Amino acid sequence: MTGGGDMAGHNITGAWGEQVAHDHLVAKGYAIHGRNWRSGHYEIDIIAIKGNRIIFVEVKTRSRHFTDPAEAVDRRKMMRLARAADSYIQAYDIPHHWQFDIITVIGVPGNCQIEHIPDAFIPPLTSTH
Repeated sequence: MTGGGDMAGHNITGAWGEQVAHDHLVAKGYAIHGRNWRSGHYEIDIIAIKGNRIIFVEVKTRSRHFTDPAEAVDRRKMMRLARAADSYIQAYDIPHHWQFDIITVIGVPGNCQIEHIPDAFIPPLTSTH
């Protein structure tokens, strides 16, 4: 980041990508249970339910095909998502099986590609390498 304008642009792009991902999930029959849910320093972009599963969705948005957005979900991010999901499940006593999905949105409004990777990863058991 080189300045405040870049951060604002990043936030706008991210919010747009999350809306695209939300609309994609709804069109595929997912019930949206929450968006941008926070627990302390942890955040889950979208929480959805389909069948007997609760799905914790990480959305990665890029304006152009520069790098694979899914690569941004590294071991540290997986651990943070797992901790947030655990907090969510405990807070709401969720009886469903759970999984982690990644949705990538690449492009700009009116011209984008969406890739949905269901059950994208199993969180690591520890945060050590």
